[in-house]
Amino acid sequence: QVQLVESGGGLVQPGGSLRLSCAASGMLFVAYSMGWYRQVPGKQRELVAAITNGGSTNYADSVKGRFTISRDNGKNTVYLQMNSLKSEDTAVYYCNAVFIERNYWGQGTQVTVSS
Repeated sequence: QVQLVESGGGLVQPGGSLRLSCAASGMLFVAYSMGWYRQVPGKQRELVAAITNGGSTNYADSVKGRFTISRDNGKNTVYLQMNSLKSEDTAVYYCNAVFIERNYWGQGTQVTVSS
């Protein structure tokens, strides 16, 4: 079955960096568009960044210039490099994979930005 396993979350000080990884299995990774979403309690899950199977990217306005999404099709992995982190980036980050009607989610990884 399809599995998306996130890693790389944790506690970081404001201004710091983290790199999230999402390892995919059980799917034809190269065919999927991949995304990172985040959610805080009481709010809707929101798109942070996405990358198509062709490598085109888009970002939420709040993270443009600070976050970079990339993918390694040889490793079936998508990454989110997060720099200049702010307290408002604190959330659970989820990996998402989409191909036509197929839509899969990871279990999430907590990112906490605090001094």
